[in-house]
Amino acid sequence: MALPTDGHRYEIVNGELVDMGSSGALHGYVCSTIMILLGTYIRTHKLGAMFDSSTAFKLKSGNRRSPDISFFAKERLQGMTELPTGFLDGAPDLAAEVLSPGNTVEEIHDKLVEYFENGTRLAWMIHPSEHYVLVYRSAQEPGRALHGSENHRLLKSTDSLDGEEVIPGFTLPVAELFQKLSF
Repeated sequence: MALPTDGHRYEIVNGELVDMGSSGALHGYVCSTIMILLGTYIRTHKLGAMFDSSTAFKLKSGNRRSPDISFFAKERLQGMTELPTGFLDGAPDLAAEVLSPGNTVEEIHDKLVEYFENGTRLAWMIHPSEHYVLVYRSAQEPGRALHGSENHRLLKSTDSLDGEEVIPGFTLPVAELFQKLSF
């Protein structure tokens, strides 16, 4: 809880404080779009709680991971009338990562493995500059998602992202994440 307050995001990975840096405008815009649209749906349907990238989750390994966007289903929050000021145990039901130019495939793969080992049921990896979303139902071989499999799916701008059984009924055209500015 006593992380530096220098504007950077941090995670604790294998006992080390890892500076996740700051994100650029495109990253923040995509995250905000998802937070607004998905968050409105979740609140309206009372499905659980959403969190932004400033929220870390305590994993079995002792690591503290912070997905860009996360969702905990109401079933996992039963008995709580307020959220704790500290960390929630386990990974969120939905973990979404928006790639930044500095991210590596290995880094994202390690996060996905750890998320799924700690309770994640669905993960979205969003690539803003390439305009696609990889949807994972397990962390097995993320590279295979580009070729399609039962546990992975590649979504392009013509497809729709959905919450599947984790956030039933939620759909979002992928193109909405990558729209050009038009004011």
